[in-house]
Amino acid sequence: MIALSSHRAAHAASRRFQFKARGMLCGWLVMSAAANLAYADAQTGYTPPPPPSELYGDLFVAVQTQNIYPDQKTFVDATPKIDPAQIVQAYHQQMSVPGFSLTAFVAQYFTPPTDQVITPPPNQTLREHIDWLWPELTRLTTTANVPPNSSLIPMPKQYVVPGGRFREGYYWDTYFTMLGLQEAGREDLVDDMLDNFAYLIDTIGHIPNGNRTYYVSRSQPPFFSYMVELAAHKEGGRVYQKYLPQLRKEHSYWMQGANTLQPGGAVRNVVMLPDKTVLNRYWDERDTPRDESYSEDVATAKQVTNRPANEVYRDLRAAAESGWDFSSRWFGDNMTLATIRTTSIIPVDLNSLMFHLETTIAIGCGEARDFGCVGEFIGRAAKRAVAINKYLWNKNGYYGDYDWKLAQPRNNPSAAMLYPLFANAAWPDRAHKTAETAEALLLKPGGLTTTTYNTTQQWDAPNGWAPLHWIAIQGLRRYGRSDLAQQIGTRFLGDVNNVYKTQQKLVEKYIVEGEGTGGGGGGEYPLQDGFGWTNGVTLKLLDLYPTGQ
Repeated sequence: MIALSSHRAAHAASRRFQFKARGMLCGWLVMSAAANLAYADAQTGYTPPPPPSELYGDLFVAVQTQNIYPDQKTFVDATPKIDPAQIVQAYHQQMSVPGFSLTAFVAQYFTPPTDQVITPPPNQTLREHIDWLWPELTRLTTTANVPPNSSLIPMPKQYVVPGGRFREGYYWDTYFTMLGLQEAGREDLVDDMLDNFAYLIDTIGHIPNGNRTYYVSRSQPPFFSYMVELAAHKEGGRVYQKYLPQLRKEHSYWMQGANTLQPGGAVRNVVMLPDKTVLNRYWDERDTPRDESYSEDVATAKQVTNRPANEVYRDLRAAAESGWDFSSRWFGDNMTLATIRTTSIIPVDLNSLMFHLETTIAIGCGEARDFGCVGEFIGRAAKRAVAINKYLWNKNGYYGDYDWKLAQPRNNPSAAMLYPLFANAAWPDRAHKTAETAEALLLKPGGLTTTTYNTTQQWDAPNGWAPLHWIAIQGLRRYGRSDLAQQIGTRFLGDVNNVYKTQQKLVEKYIVEGEGTGGGGGGEYPLQDGFGWTNGVTLKLLDLYPTGQ
């Protein structure tokens, strides 16, 4: 069975390179998946500025604990009016004075962020509205215009923000936003955002969750290789070579510590299973409450009596790295946030993305005529494809997550099951079975529901998300299920259209169990509009399925 699995995986990997084949694929041996990989931060020598929780210490705790602002993200996005050390000194001098008002103190020393009010012209079509939104959501925050001691990390070029409370760029959001920008002819912005991420990799050592200091301790689903591929579709193979150094640093970041692993152990983002298979997990360097959700995380940890609080905090942070914050995917009982165990889970989406990253690096190395590197990363990708089909295949008929601490698959079908199809890492028979399972369990009148559990968390039923629809549609089309892809695409477009007709906006997430039921709910904050990735995916779907309009 292992020999057959290896053959299938190698075949799947090689198909990704057919358009680049120059006879180099024959005879490559699978290379070690545990190469000595240096952490990119050590290569750059750059120390990111500390987050607000470190800058302000007990002042930060007081502000967040007393809920001075309704949204915990407001304070960490606020700009100090003077040096943070002076503010902390003033706080310690004044806090015990009778009549001290923390609210007044914060107002005196901080400028809160302002939410952009978007007022579109009347009577725009959906496409016109999306085109109108691009400049409204575009930002330029260089070192010249970011205030001193702001939590915002400057970037050299323009970028698009999601919208609403999300005033900064986000890693995985950006890929889906880029899809729409390219469709709208804004290749300049696609290139700018790619350059920004290359800059972050070169200076920080990885692409953070977002360009805020409090996001630096983690990343997000690694879509950088897909962004490079997207640009290469328009600009040619030179793009792979241009970003090859950053692609390799990205891989080093996610694989850091792999060379130190023992079977059954884990370090940072890597896990070694008992048979020495190495796969990735979500993780965070910090094990404290998130700056932007401090009170919520403290409240969650207090509900847990059988684990140290720092373990809970790290699992909450790791779920934030996944982008699925929060979801039954990460819960021990599939229902309750307090049972979160993200770092114990090997996610199917992350490892599919890592497979694509490895195949993309091989393409870049081919462009650079570095055939030793090509062989190494084809080997890495082939080994990962074998591992995906061994550990991340659920006998109930879908790709899913694996609990490495319990040594068993997670029985929680979700839209993540379609990632191996999207990444071309699925075996054909399993791809078709996964399509059948997705159709039976996840397809609803308004599109694809995120999971089969309704937990009140935003990455669960009845919500559907634009990026997961795009991944599903592209994965299904790749494996010959264009019929199901079209059903999913047109149903989701109908939902987006219905909300736009009634509310004149595109939103972050949608309720898909019932057409026209409005924007989705759940989670730690109110529904956000704007909205970068919905705009991007919708524009692609409008062109792919024009009858869905």
